[in-house]
Amino acid sequence: MVPEAEVREVHDELQRLRARVPLLSGALAASTDGLVLAHDTPGVEAEGVAALTAAALGVAIRMTDATGRGDFRELLVRGGNGYIATYAAGSSAVLTLLAEDRINVGRLHLEGRRAGTRIGELVDAALGRAERPATARSAPPRPTAAPSRALPQRPT
Repeated sequence: MVPEAEVREVHDELQRLRARVPLLSGALAASTDGLVLAHDTPGVEAEGVAALTAAALGVAIRMTDATGRGDFRELLVRGGNGYIATYAAGSSAVLTLLAEDRINVGRLHLEGRRAGTRIGELVDAALGRAERPATARSAPPRPTAAPSRALPQRPT
């Protein structure tokens, strides 16, 4: 679970993102298994979108694996009234953005990737602190291999 301080920071990042990109109608950060971390989605059920994002993420991960395209980075869906864009946010979260049809898709990607990186850093750092035992927190950190930026694989 992500601590409340980081959840507030993630929510603040979502609000800043929506302020920078006026044609965004919603922004949601969720765990890769579909639990809402923070959202700014007026008129949209965040829990349902997070669950659907997790399902789409599972398919996207399988597609990138099956086609040899590497680790999942992003998914873009276009409907008759706009876009749904999902971006990897660190190793255990995703950012889903809802955008109006008139949005500049290049700007959507630019801002979505930046926000996904920032949210991923916040969530991964919080989870890293939460996973360390209390005694290890006082000890100096030991060098480890660089963490993978890939999202966890879903069992098939």
